[in-house]
Amino acid sequence: MTGVETGRAVPPSSAEEPRTELAPVRDGEDLDWQTLETYLRTHLEGLDGPFSVLQFPRGSANLTYRVSFGDRKLVVRRPPFGQIARGAHDMTREHRVLSRLHRAYDRAPRALLHCADENVVGAEFFVSEYREGVVVWDSVPDSMSGAPDAGRRIGLAVIDALADLHAVDPASCDLADLGRPDGYLERQVHGWSARWDAVAEYAPSAATRDLVTEVGRRLRADIPAGQRAGIVHNDYKVDNCQFAHGDPDRVKSVFDWDMATTGDVLVDLGTLLNYWPDRTVAPDSDAAFIVVPGMHGLELPSRAEVVERYAAGSELDLSRIDWYEAFGCWKTVVILQQLYARFVRGETTDARMGQRGELVEPLARRALGLLPG
Repeated sequence: MTGVETGRAVPPSSAEEPRTELAPVRDGEDLDWQTLETYLRTHLEGLDGPFSVLQFPRGSANLTYRVSFGDRKLVVRRPPFGQIARGAHDMTREHRVLSRLHRAYDRAPRALLHCADENVVGAEFFVSEYREGVVVWDSVPDSMSGAPDAGRRIGLAVIDALADLHAVDPASCDLADLGRPDGYLERQVHGWSARWDAVAEYAPSAATRDLVTEVGRRLRADIPAGQRAGIVHNDYKVDNCQFAHGDPDRVKSVFDWDMATTGDVLVDLGTLLNYWPDRTVAPDSDAAFIVVPGMHGLELPSRAEVVERYAAGSELDLSRIDWYEAFGCWKTVVILQQLYARFVRGETTDARMGQRGELVEPLARRALGLLPG
């Protein structure tokens, strides 16, 4: 999750947000570069030339670096420092998905190597190919600025890339056993309830803690019947998509697969709606939603149009989509609380994490408003 703001009067992070795709490594997030270099040269072929490192600074959870050996560029990804929630930041899972999914879904970068030896960089990690391109954060990229309706086209491309993912047969890329589709939603709701319980003590107030707990109760009480199972990304949003320079009509790559599984694919649509900046919602309304600062000006399609576009290419029943959107919003609340808890415990020096707690209550209220009493 990156720098964020909400659709109502909740202050976004005031800490300075990185504005570039790549930057020098942030203070406190250096790894043992000499050991990593030696390990990679030993385990991957063709790594000639001098070694250098830059960081992808926009993320705030997993630590992601671009390492270069002369002209050869790779991506190294490891979990964040500090206490990790059980099942979170699963590098083994992400490597497994990305070492196979590219066969059926060319938007998935190919994973090349997994290392379970925590002595190399302090945690397990994996290495994938590096893809050149642009991620849409808070404005239409310069290379697309001359394209008519670029923002709308970007939005439609993001929706289409999700629909294409959900059309993939997991068995076609040896991922049929990635998850357990039967009982998937029940396990998800109970699992995220447990994650909330683990960090609830750091809630900004007792009222906020009770509010988030009530959202979880309502979700558990009215779980929809599962439909077709497929590959679920589990954190699908605009800024996890990459485009080729100058092309707003097709997503080139999709990133951040550490929570991917097989299950009810509408969970991804609910997640996307939760993050979608909707220009049809008044900024001072109670419908708080979380977006990267500046994305309101992209002129993306409305959330209603998101659902319509997805429905046009799907046979799934979308009548319960409010539940999925509420679930996506509630998961975001829990993630924000986890990030804030890491800051309170002194496990990160990233000042942005200290302000994540401010967003927990308004987003929980939005989730509650999407659910029947």
